Amino acid sequence: MREIVAVIGYARVSTQDQNLQLQLDALKGAGAVKIFEDQGMSGAKAERPALRKLLEHVREGDEVVVWKLDRIARNTRNLLDLVDEFKDLGVTFRSVTDGIDTTGPMGKAMITIMGALAELERDQIVERTKAGLESARERGRLGGRPRKATDAKMTLCKKMFAEGHPSKEIAQVLGLSRATVYRYVQV
Repeated sequence: MREIVAVIGYARVSTQDQNLQLQLDALKGAGAVKIFEDQGMSGAKAERPALRKLLEHVREGDEVVVWKLDRIARNTRNLLDLVDEFKDLGVTFRSVTDGIDTTGPMGKAMITIMGALAELERDQIVERTKAGLESARERGRLGGRPRKATDAKMTLCKKMFAEGHPSKEIAQVLGLSRATVYRYVQV
């Protein structure tokens, strides 16, 4: 078994609202000395800034570690391309939660299988979401959160803004967030 020079982590969440802390804790627990983070980046995008920096940073003998396979790739082809790129660089790859790595002969086969299963799971979630939204539309419901402001509140919001009231005051008076106030006055 070869000796690992450095363990380099990669963490990703799809939206700015999601939290990386669970992944960061797991990666540190797995021995990561440096962690690259993509926040608010879809895994469907092959080009992600932190992932690109990770690929530029790693050196022969390093190990790239992720919390789960779906954090680094969303489809099997992308995952296998990354694993091949790591191999070309002399870097091994490990997924903490999935319990697989590329150090043994079964590693790439397991990554292929797990990657395909992760892609299948994602595709099923997308399919169920689309079906649910279509069903809701057929019943006259639209997706998303209900609007907090009525047309009357929107009109008053615009009027108060035009009169020079600060956005913080408008938000407090109308029971809206400042972001909502800005959204309405820009329309």
